[in-house]
Amino acid sequence: MRFIRDLYEFNDEDAVINLSYHFNPKTIEVEPRYIKKEQKKRKLLVDILAFVLMPNHFHLILRQLKENGISRFMQKLGTGYTMYFNKKNDRVGSLFQGRYKAVMVKEEPHFIFLPSYIHLNPIKLYRGSTSINSMLRFLEDYKWSSLPDYLGKKNFPSVTSRDFFSDYFGGKGAYHSEIKDLLKGKMKRYLPVIDEVKLDADF
Repeated sequence: MRFIRDLYEFNDEDAVINLSYHFNPKTIEVEPRYIKKEQKKRKLLVDILAFVLMPNHFHLILRQLKENGISRFMQKLGTGYTMYFNKKNDRVGSLFQGRYKAVMVKEEPHFIFLPSYIHLNPIKLYRGSTSINSMLRFLEDYKWSSLPDYLGKKNFPSVTSRDFFSDYFGGKGAYHSEIKDLLKGKMKRYLPVIDEVKLDADF
């Protein structure tokens, strides 16, 4: 939960003075712990278009909004979460292995496939039946992903900017069909992209 909150809070051009945001259990929104009228609006470094957290890595699709916005955001995120983790677990030193890996999206097939590739990542953890519907339900219920929000199930809606991909895919119904088709293995037009581009962006 803390890492998700950090995705939201460190996405700000200004320095984070203290970790004052929390998730409101009633609205499932990221909100200031103390709401004040004079509270300044965040100056976003990036749009977080999609994300998924896995046991030993994570993936993000980011659209830069400020100069060097992606590198600034990733530096704040990596440093901030490491400081929290080290303090909580009474440890020192780096947490992530090496610098994050980034891939610029240049080709349309890559652009079309990437959000679905990221949202399908949790299927690696699935141990249920081979039923497509069962796998879909597993993905829809996987909390550490932006997929539920794309499908209209409120999860962490404050973290992501979803209009860009939602409009492109034609809404939650069309995107649901896209995910289902990928699970069925029908999207063969994406195979050259998978072969040519290393999509894993482990930290």
